[in-house]
Amino acid sequence: MTPTLINSLPTIRFLTGLILSAWALSFLMRIVLTWYPQVNTEKGFWLLFSVPTEAFLSPTRRFISPIGGVDITPVIWFALITLARELLVGQQGILLLIALKHPIQ
Repeated sequence: MTPTLINSLPTIRFLTGLILSAWALSFLMRIVLTWYPQVNTEKGFWLLFSVPTEAFLSPTRRFISPIGGVDITPVIWFALITLARELLVGQQGILLLIALKHPIQ
């Protein structure tokens, strides 16, 4: 790996963790919003959570139908993003292990 890339690993790790956490929070809010079907996610503050998640939920709904009338696709995406975050930036994450293997000079 190049020294420039090694030196920027802490920043990359931080930004990756921040983006994945924000994305997971969006899917978590979508899970909570499924409990309140009267809330219109197409207006106002709720657009903050529906816009970044709907691009992933729509195609997934074609493959996974609701179970007992409950849309479980936000739960699936929340689990996948949480897993990816743990694998990339967690305590034993790939980016941390690379940074430890190549300390900043």
